[in-house]
Amino acid sequence: MGTPSNTDLSVIVPAYNEAERLPATLRRLQEYLDPMSLSYEIIVVLDGPTDATKMVLKNLTSEIKHLRVLDRKVHRGKGYTVREGMLSASGRVRLFTDADNSTDIAHFEKMQPFLAGGYDVVICSREPRDARGAVQAVPQIWPKRLLGKFGNLLIRIVAVRGIRDTQCGFKAFQNHAAEKIFSRSVVDGWGFDVEALALARALKYKIGIIPAHWINDPRSHVRLSTYPQVLWETLMVGYRLLRTKYRL
Repeated sequence: MGTPSNTDLSVIVPAYNEAERLPATLRRLQEYLDPMSLSYEIIVVLDGPTDATKMVLKNLTSEIKHLRVLDRKVHRGKGYTVREGMLSASGRVRLFTDADNSTDIAHFEKMQPFLAGGYDVVICSREPRDARGAVQAVPQIWPKRLLGKFGNLLIRIVAVRGIRDTQCGFKAFQNHAAEKIFSRSVVDGWGFDVEALALARALKYKIGIIPAHWINDPRSHVRLSTYPQVLWETLMVGYRLLRTKYRL
């Protein structure tokens, strides 16, 4: 049974150790969403943080409207965390965004025509070949860019053809798509984006892409050691699709 959808928009923010970055992001979300003529909820999903994230959130509860916190004390990974938020959300549209606000919430305005036009999934891309006008205003360091380009080539061969940026942390799903995709997903780590888009393709969902104006935060939790993990998870996604493990 799916989650009842009685809210226009759910914004899911996965949070590991985000005591420094989360307050500004939540204030920005509220600043943008509050004047809009839609009902919304902000769901922060705690991924077993070991810093002061939980205390920071406690201090923000009286300031941030429509805030809901899912407090998990065990660290399971970003994929598990986003999945937990997506499946507990009540929004007709369910958007996840990173806690560093590297892709500002104002990008949602460009997504709305796609969502209203029948697209099941709408994503941001930092790659101009996906969407004209995409730009990395503050780019990643060159080793990450190089590994990202190699990784995406493998992703396009194995799991998600035709999309050159699968990893931008700003993706929206209609409620039916969110429930079908994330109830089937199994990747708990950073490769969950690849799996979500591969499942969207396998389920014949219509995917829209908008250009990102992306600002890298040097405090990102993504390390160079993350890239081999994503590549392994990508290979496993391809294997599961090939062996029909996803109950499609």
